[in-house]
Amino acid sequence: MPAKRFADWKYWHRPVPGFGDMNARILIVGLAPSAHGGNRTGRVFTGDPSGDFLFDAIYKAGLSNQPESISSDDGLTLKDLYVTAIVKCAPPDNKPERIEATRCSTAFMLNELRALKNVRVIVPLGAFALKWLEFSLKQLGIDTSNVEDFGHGKEYAAGPYRILTSYHVSPRNTNTGTLTERMFVGVLRRAKAVAAKAR
Repeated sequence: MPAKRFADWKYWHRPVPGFGDMNARILIVGLAPSAHGGNRTGRVFTGDPSGDFLFDAIYKAGLSNQPESISSDDGLTLKDLYVTAIVKCAPPDNKPERIEATRCSTAFMLNELRALKNVRVIVPLGAFALKWLEFSLKQLGIDTSNVEDFGHGKEYAAGPYRILTSYHVSPRNTNTGTLTERMFVGVLRRAKAVAAKAR
């Protein structure tokens, strides 16, 4: 159901694909589209507070041409970066069920990983994203035994990838100071440094 403040919008209401540079060396993996963000605009992390924080930080890390992502036709271009989510449709109460994550990881995440041939650094946002990223990597035959429990700023090797973990960019984390702009931009700059060294 559209929110009153977006009454004039025609909602996307379809699975929300990933977005960005198909030659990217860095991949950010989120949870799922929000009801009035990606579900409305058709672009992942676009049009909601999580996306406002995310794309501003991406710009400050030098990975985009502008600090805002408002709509799918706003001119935003990502540089050496691709952004996606484990679950492609907005889940009820923003709580994806296991069956959704399993189906989306199998149907979409695997294809994205296969298509993004240059990715060397993956930044999962939160424990859920890390868990299902591991699931997808295992389906590709990649050893994830080095990956331990989730924690912000941890770094793990998994096959050809380096995994750099971050707290999710949700208002619950950013409004409480659990995740600050400095912390997140730091993770992105580390991702750039690691990607630059990767072959």
